[in-house]
Amino acid sequence: MNAMLDRSVFAVATPDPLATVAPLAVDGLFKQYDQQSVLKGVSLAVEPGAVLGLIGRNGAGKSTLIRAMLGLIEPDAGTATVWGKPALRMTDSVKQRLGYVPQQPEAMAWLEVGEMLDFIGRFYPRWDATYVDATLDRWQLPRNKLLAKLSPGERQRVAIVRALASQPALLVLDEPASALDPVGRRELLREIASRAGEAGTTVLFSTHIVSDLERVASHVAFLHDGRLLLHNELDSLKERNLRLHVPEAVAAQLCEDVPGEVSRRAHPYGGLSITVLRGEGAPWPDLVQVPGVRAEALPLEDLFIEVSA
Repeated sequence: MNAMLDRSVFAVATPDPLATVAPLAVDGLFKQYDQQSVLKGVSLAVEPGAVLGLIGRNGAGKSTLIRAMLGLIEPDAGTATVWGKPALRMTDSVKQRLGYVPQQPEAMAWLEVGEMLDFIGRFYPRWDATYVDATLDRWQLPRNKLLAKLSPGERQRVAIVRALASQPALLVLDEPASALDPVGRRELLREIASRAGEAGTTVLFSTHIVSDLERVASHVAFLHDGRLLLHNELDSLKERNLRLHVPEAVAAQLCEDVPGEVSRRAHPYGGLSITVLRGEGAPWPDLVQVPGVRAEALPLEDLFIEVSA
């Protein structure tokens, strides 16, 4: 046997030391503006490879939370980390692994589209110029037009191209579809799903459009009035909720909260509507089996309304 074997035959890819570290995490985050609390003790971790949809009404604190997670603003209390390191002291090597699309992209508006993308590409060793050219053509975005002269939807598309061309390990999008038409939204969601499925990209995106979230998210977090109400795997969340329609005679006998109860509403005719979210592996409450009680699974949008009411 030849003693001088080619060592490349036995080469093993170096494992990514960050592969098991939460790309984004915050703990006990508080933030105020003008003495008004925007974030109220938020703790959240985005696991590697997850596609987390952050849902909340306008003004819920989604953008503030994202900016704090990325170290773009300093919280009043609590910690934010990116791959286990303080977000406020992010290194260049970490930034190269990160793609971010703000809700209103305004950066370098004095440059032409092509100039900005060529300039930004120099800072990313994995920059995919072929992807840039193909996507600009497909989305009919002119290279020689000033960013300041683009429509809001065009600026958002360019920002998405910029974020994806760096082939990030972590992609963060703040209301990415807010200025896109339905076709553009569908293309973006398809791109997110593709990146997550094929490249294992971790994705965090905020939205108030529940249907967008349901198309691509593996996990969902409900943010309401600066507080995190729920953070669950999407499929599990759908399977663990029920709305119980309780007739008046049965409702009159309910002296305590139902196990897993998250909301209770009185019907005009005297009965109750009770929304239940059971724990992982927990049984449904006994009330489900009581004669006259009718149960229905809630769509995600209805569940969010019930939880945040």
